Amino acid sequence: MKENYKLHYAPDNASMIVRIALEMIGAPYDLELVDRRQSQQRSPKYLSLNPLGMIPALQTHDGVLFETGAILLWLADRHGGVFPAQNDVARADGLKWLFFLSNSLHANLRQMFYPEKFIAPEHADALRSGLAQRIRHDFAQLECLVPDTSCVVFDDSAPSILDIYVRACLRWAQLYPSAYSKDWVEVQHYPNLLILAKRLQAHPAVKVVQREEGLGPTPFTQPTYANPMIGSAT
Repeated sequence: MKENYKLHYAPDNASMIVRIALEMIGAPYDLELVDRRQSQQRSPKYLSLNPLGMIPALQTHDGVLFETGAILLWLADRHGGVFPAQNDVARADGLKWLFFLSNSLHANLRQMFYPEKFIAPEHADALRSGLAQRIRHDFAQLECLVPDTSCVVFDDSAPSILDIYVRACLRWAQLYPSAYSKDWVEVQHYPNLLILAKRLQAHPAVKVVQREEGLGPTPFTQPTYANPMIGSAT
């Protein structure tokens, strides 16, 4: 009998990445909405699962997992097919870029979107200016990986957790922060990433999440603000 996971999620949050991965590997899971409008991510109930108060959290028979990269790697190793296995020569490349996504690109985006969590309000513009440069450089690094045949991180024939993670970050960079210049990331500078994003958004796993979280018809290439059936993205 397969294990049923419980994903604590909010629409168009980092839980979206995990949800697409769950759909892609065909793992059974239940959903528990974390209503951000009610600040449920800071409730005692949710903090008992994820003391960092961030979304997502994944309940498994092995305990509760949080941190997007950790959840993705755990699922990939448990189920296979969406990341190089431990005896695969591509594993080293996969690991270093997974940690890059988690520790650099995703972390930088979070500071870009929520500077008040990291710095005094009067310094937010300066922080965002510096972060915008770093994030553009992060995307440029990933753009160069696509045609590099010596690096087997992105394989269009078999989408991986890395593909999902990169495309979600590309989506958010085109939408947020709403009070900042919308063209701080110019996606036309990353044509290789956009080609793969277009193909990934046609994947059946993405279609399920796209529909249920209200992500719009082109969630990665020409994203619109989420209009979910249940819950709120912000």
